[in-house]
Amino acid sequence: MTEQEPRTRKPRVAVVFGGRSSEHAISCVTAGSVLAVLDRGRYDVVPVGITHDGRWVLESDDPQRLAITSADKLPEVDPTRAAVALTSEHESGELVVHEPGSVPRTLGEVDVVFPLLHGPWGEDGTIQGLLEMAGVRYVGAGVLASAVGMDKHYMKLVLQAHGLPVLPYTVLTTRAWQRDRAACAETVDSLGYPVFVKPARGGSSIGISKVHDRDGLAAAVELAQEHDPKVLVEVAAEGGREIECGVLQGYGTNPPDVSVVAEIVVSGGHEFYDFAAKYLPEEQTSLSVPADVTPGLAERVQSLAVQAFEVLSCEGLARVDFFVLPDERVVINEINTMPGFTPSSMFPLMWQASGLSYAELVDRLVQLALHRDTGLR
Repeated sequence: MTEQEPRTRKPRVAVVFGGRSSEHAISCVTAGSVLAVLDRGRYDVVPVGITHDGRWVLESDDPQRLAITSADKLPEVDPTRAAVALTSEHESGELVVHEPGSVPRTLGEVDVVFPLLHGPWGEDGTIQGLLEMAGVRYVGAGVLASAVGMDKHYMKLVLQAHGLPVLPYTVLTTRAWQRDRAACAETVDSLGYPVFVKPARGGSSIGISKVHDRDGLAAAVELAQEHDPKVLVEVAAEGGREIECGVLQGYGTNPPDVSVVAEIVVSGGHEFYDFAAKYLPEEQTSLSVPADVTPGLAERVQSLAVQAFEVLSCEGLARVDFFVLPDERVVINEINTMPGFTPSSMFPLMWQASGLSYAELVDRLVQLALHRDTGLR
């Protein structure tokens, strides 16, 4: 469908969520929030869940079922629901439902997929590649930007190659760790403690540890390896402020838009912005939107955010995370090509403070995807 073609039905939007990564529950929470605001007067909405073992199912359209309430009751995709498959026919994608004892039925052509997947097997270019092969438009970054943005190692390499500032780091592969732990530890020692040890391709602060000396390194590496065999170790930004900025792709040839900048202030005994501080309702974390920074600092952060978005060839949306160090240096922590997306998440809050409501933000992303072709661009 191009902008000039007539339309005889509402665009069909498949909201895809869940997935095989450790961020399955957060993806479900995000999907519930998006499902609640998608305008059913403008779009035909189909919720599609991906189970922990990778099966696609036709999920419930009840956003409340996907809410998070406590650490011991996280939402997940219901594996008992009818299976669904995305097929490619005549250069378009269709969703086909398979129910036991019934003839497969089609839900019709899909115009846009909103892939609300976090982590590997979703946010890392895998589902983007599948959708490209099926000829289905989708929200967010393409294959390359998704893959590079997910892998913190290669993200840093690309940013550094373009002269953008990042913290000193090293990468520990499973092979190197098993072959010579002492050499790995010496490499980390050279960075200076404290350091953060994290899965190279993880998110939502799952599997991350702050390590204050060599004695804590082995346990931290092994925790990270539970989520990813590739581990990134980087210098802790001691005394730094955690600042974030949202970027949205412009329409047509217009440049990207940037949000106000915001700050995360972690309290409640957390050393850093971990899973509990991010998502559990009883935890005390302050999100300052907009951040109390000088106009000059805000402009520096916004400029770097746009540069990071463009050098990684991002599309649709991204949240760029920074540290502002005590000496006022600004370094890029990471870029998220599918950031947390509940109404209380930082990305939507920054855009709300910039004049774009949550519902308007969701609609803009769908519209951007509707008017973007698949394939090389």
